[in-house]
Amino acid sequence: MPKTLDEVQSHEIAKAAKSRAKAPFDNAYAASVLVSDAVYVQGFVVFPGAPYQPIEHAWLEVGETIVDPSFPSLKQQADNVYYFPAQELTLARLKGAIEEAKEDYPEDDPLPIYGKPPYDYYGDRMLGGSAYTTALAAAETKCRELNAAKPKST
Repeated sequence: MPKTLDEVQSHEIAKAAKSRAKAPFDNAYAASVLVSDAVYVQGFVVFPGAPYQPIEHAWLEVGETIVDPSFPSLKQQADNVYYFPAQELTLARLKGAIEEAKEDYPEDDPLPIYGKPPYDYYGDRMLGGSAYTTALAAAETKCRELNAAKPKST
């Protein structure tokens, strides 16, 4: 059974974490320090309509509940948003990966975290391993399903 998005808590944590539009990785990291027992998750989100393709995204999971500090900026109804996880990190692992990324690549943004090589490719972008490819394929299928009756206008 898919995990359920808690719309109310997502709005509350978005406000508390001072979430910004188009910054899902930073928003989820900021929120992860505010929500006890949260797991930071990276993957893809899809919903009907534009952009008509999966969006690389990050959110939190607390048990069977999704708390998405970027949810308000998606401007969607909760039951129209679908999450496809590719990687989960505890707060301790996330902090360690960020510190390592800052040390190894100080000129680059440390988020998102893709784990250890080898990486798979998505179009012309490098992503995490096979879990990302699997999550992306599922997200693309759902996106096509959601938008089948709603063709893109050109």
